[in-house]
Amino acid sequence: MSKHLFLVHGRNFKPSEDALKRNWLEAIRHGLERDEHHESLTDYANMSPTFVYYGELSNSFLESEDNPYDEEQDIADRNDCLEELKKYDRDAFLGEKGEERYLALGGASSVKETLADIFADIAHHCGVAAPLMRMVAEDVDHYWEPDTAFGSDVRWKLTEPLSKALENGDDILLVAHSLGTMISYDVLWKFSHYGEYKNLRDAVSKGPNSKPVTLVTLGSPLANETVKKHLKGSAANGNRRYPTLVRKWENFAAWDDFISHDESIEDDYRKMKRGGAVESITDHRIYNLAVRNGTSNPHHGVGYLVHPKFIEILDDWLRG
Repeated sequence: MSKHLFLVHGRNFKPSEDALKRNWLEAIRHGLERDEHHESLTDYANMSPTFVYYGELSNSFLESEDNPYDEEQDIADRNDCLEELKKYDRDAFLGEKGEERYLALGGASSVKETLADIFADIAHHCGVAAPLMRMVAEDVDHYWEPDTAFGSDVRWKLTEPLSKALENGDDILLVAHSLGTMISYDVLWKFSHYGEYKNLRDAVSKGPNSKPVTLVTLGSPLANETVKKHLKGSAANGNRRYPTLVRKWENFAAWDDFISHDESIEDDYRKMKRGGAVESITDHRIYNLAVRNGTSNPHHGVGYLVHPKFIEILDDWLRG
């Protein structure tokens, strides 16, 4: 049984696949090296992670909405962000040191997250949550649009390689950020319940583990009421409401990350655990020390990937 690492990026403009992949893979490599996970570092160096890239699709949509984008500047800023994160030792991310370091970053503020916590449920029940989502994360809203192929196209980017890995009986760590967590959830749900994937489910059931996926969500909106309403299976009952191929679900939400303002996944998906669709769900509240364009960016993917708590989960999976 082979270990297979999947990485699914999130929303907003993205640089070229090669540039973004290098940035993510180096962040993970550095975290393993920093925390002295030497055995896992060797295993990581010898594997070929599947990087699921749909940036050309989201870029095309965002450009059609007249949003500006400078790819060269974006790449430079992402690399600068990672180099700054490399200056911190493990303890700088954790506990009181992590809080102190985070609060010292320029632009750190809980105002947006506090407003989101107060307003999210009200907006959902008043029917204005979707328009608000369109204002602050228009590509997330576009993912639900039934009159375009965007949602289907980005899901296919994950569907093809993940289905092959499942059929091969691989032990899968699926790491997704932001919009990528919605894509991952929907694809896993389709594999779990659509008739056309019966052969895949049969292959999984004959393998060494009927729940071959460890799911890690970073900066995820999956606890948001409006998002939950749009997920695959949201209208179903019992275990048909949820993906059933996930062994463990580890969810990371950073302080002041507006996209994951409802930081707890476990309470929203408790019935998924009670029904046996997943073995465990664990929430992790962390400090994301990323700075983009001179400003604290607690939603930034690399800030999640270098965090010691994520690195611990990666290490456990690699050695398991």
